[in-house]
Amino acid sequence: MKLKVGFLQFKPEFGKIKENTDFIVSELKKHKFDIAVLPELCSTGYLFENTKQANELAEDENGYFVKSLLSLAREKNCLIAGGFCEKGKDKPFNSQVLVSEKGIVSIYRKAHLFYKEKEIFERGDTPFNAVDTGKGYKVGLMICFDWIFPEAMRSLALDGAKVILHSANLVLPYCQRAMFARSLENRVFIITANRFGKEKNKKGEEIEFTGKSQIISPNGEVVLTVGRETTGLFSVEIDLKETDKNLNPLNNLFSDRRTDLYKISN
Repeated sequence: MKLKVGFLQFKPEFGKIKENTDFIVSELKKHKFDIAVLPELCSTGYLFENTKQANELAEDENGYFVKSLLSLAREKNCLIAGGFCEKGKDKPFNSQVLVSEKGIVSIYRKAHLFYKEKEIFERGDTPFNAVDTGKGYKVGLMICFDWIFPEAMRSLALDGAKVILHSANLVLPYCQRAMFARSLENRVFIITANRFGKEKNKKGEEIEFTGKSQIISPNGEVVLTVGRETTGLFSVEIDLKETDKNLNPLNNLFSDRRTDLYKISN
């Protein structure tokens, strides 16, 4: 099965949900694709001052961001995954929604919170299960810092995910290189949608994002990448046949595992 997949890289404006969402919709409307991945927290921006501010900007599935993506997915008959600040009980979640022309397919809540995200967000409670798209294949959902934990992507791959939809706000220089190994060891496509630019809040905190969104093949090769400050939706055709776990007639990446010898928890 061949798919046209892509990512949107841009610089969200902090706190401007409608403006960011409208920009996303306008960019995606220009292109034809089967799957598009948006960055982490792409509707709100990233650098919240505190939980109170995050709660004020948080939305649920009936908010402007998700409803706009749903409308677009129905119009284009496609899948769209993107990060948003999701309403919670006391703290919001750093979440990723996946929508299709049929509605909300899944909402994943970030499991591995990075640095001061731990002060702002509730830790995610959704397991790393592959998501059935209803289109004959499964995908996996991940947000930013989840990448550094190999168990996350391995869990998704073992559950049948062929394409990993990775919404990110990367600030460290390691992820893009690490994805070569993650894709190769799991035989999956990885779409990392990152943002770029700087954000500074009233507390004087400042952060800069690395851009360089990319798509990596199951062979650990770059299929598509863009520069640090490139704006737009970029896409490429992939073939899901490449996710076959048989490396040769005698080696299968998953059935060859020696689970009797491994210990991944203590």
